[in-house]
Amino acid sequence: MARIYPFRALRYDPQKVRMEDVVTQPYDKITPAMQQAYYDRSKYNLIRVILGKREPTDTDVFAPDASETPQHNVYTRAAESLASWRKKAILREESEPALYGYSQEYTVPGTSSIQTRRGFIALGHLYDYADHIVYRHEQTFPKHKSDRLALFKATRTYCEQIYMLYSDPAFTAEQLIFESGNPAALEITDEYNVLHRVWKLTDPRRINLIVTAMADKKLIIADGHHRYETSVAYMHERATELGLPQSLSSVPEGEEPATDWGDPDESPSNLADEPHASFLTPAFPEAAMMMTFVNMDAPGITILPTHRVVFGLKDFSTTDFIGKASQYFSVNSLNIDQSQSFAGSVPSQTSEEQQRRRQSFVTMALADLEKTPGTAFVMKTEAGYHLLTPKPEAISEQLKQLHPEITPRQAALDVVQLHRLILEHLLGLTHESIANTENIRYLRDPAEAIAQVDAGEADLAFLIKPVTLDQLRDISLSGDVMPQKSTDFYPKLLSGLAMYALD
Repeated sequence: MARIYPFRALRYDPQKVRMEDVVTQPYDKITPAMQQAYYDRSKYNLIRVILGKREPTDTDVFAPDASETPQHNVYTRAAESLASWRKKAILREESEPALYGYSQEYTVPGTSSIQTRRGFIALGHLYDYADHIVYRHEQTFPKHKSDRLALFKATRTYCEQIYMLYSDPAFTAEQLIFESGNPAALEITDEYNVLHRVWKLTDPRRINLIVTAMADKKLIIADGHHRYETSVAYMHERATELGLPQSLSSVPEGEEPATDWGDPDESPSNLADEPHASFLTPAFPEAAMMMTFVNMDAPGITILPTHRVVFGLKDFSTTDFIGKASQYFSVNSLNIDQSQSFAGSVPSQTSEEQQRRRQSFVTMALADLEKTPGTAFVMKTEAGYHLLTPKPEAISEQLKQLHPEITPRQAALDVVQLHRLILEHLLGLTHESIANTENIRYLRDPAEAIAQVDAGEADLAFLIKPVTLDQLRDISLSGDVMPQKSTDFYPKLLSGLAMYALD
């Protein structure tokens, strides 16, 4: 069963701050330029907590003797900022538990299509993947987990929610939250011109119905794998420290979901004193984290591709690589006129005309990719653009030899063929070097990926198709995973709309 809980959110007081000045994109989508812009926007901007600036005199929280040394670093400053803002009532805790409806109205990048994605923010119980309630869809980067754990231990506050998918063809939550006719309590337009709206739901009957409807759901992590896995590890660590049985942090075998809150007309605050209050709140604070739940059966979900740029290869040759790749892929040069060379130009310093021409090349390449059925990639090297389409039998046989653990469902995915056959087998990158991003960059913008090759900052780039929602669902619920950065859900959830403070 999937337990969710209403909670008393810690929220910015809009009477003391302008909300557009204090919210941010998720920490892992913030560039150095964005970080500085957030710092400049407000002294109360959440950037000071989720991704603070490092200073030369910072102590190393990961040093062997860190526990014996007074710490002064981004993590301690994050905790100090939160404490100060709460003391000044810049951040206030809500008076009663609530769920928060959340919608995002946006234009799909590269199109004129306007979509609306709707969900709700609540606490979600933390489960091990082995419990078969929460499912992942891609692998994670180890170094990101240690950073998020250090931040969470210092602040003991969830300032960002993770993005969870579930299936409900009845649209229970949507009807209870968004069809009540109540206006949104908060509206914010972000730097990508995405309109974010938040509704506050405190009605006990409606909350009870949503909690009950979610009890039998399976959850798929869309965004936030690192934070989820970090939180699960910390949950177990805290259970041990508190002397609590680990069964409190997972589902006891054979237990049915208990979703009856008693009198549905009682307020959540009053119900907290009842015997069944254990179903209103986690067994201990670390057993849950803040999540946004989005219904896969509802419209508005957009998945963008994340393109790959490979750099630092020794003696890379396009001709040699195409010869090797031809064993497994049909490699065809795309008829794209590149009479004007970009070689040696710095992406940020190319002329407007060069950027326009490059964008036109990228548009043509993506058009060829889109009209190619099934799995395919566009490869860009200094020699031009090439379309790679698979030779299924050769690929299947080679993947069986190299990685017998890969299932047929995984082997059919573009990103698996790209990582396992091209990046690892043909280009010689190790699984560990890819996980540590030593020779690879992940970019949403295809023109930026191509620009890095043109400027000599990379050896080659691969433009790929987006993973479909059906592919993601099938892979996740079967227990399989995709490589890191296989999906890019758009738009991102804003950080700072609500927070979950454990203390």
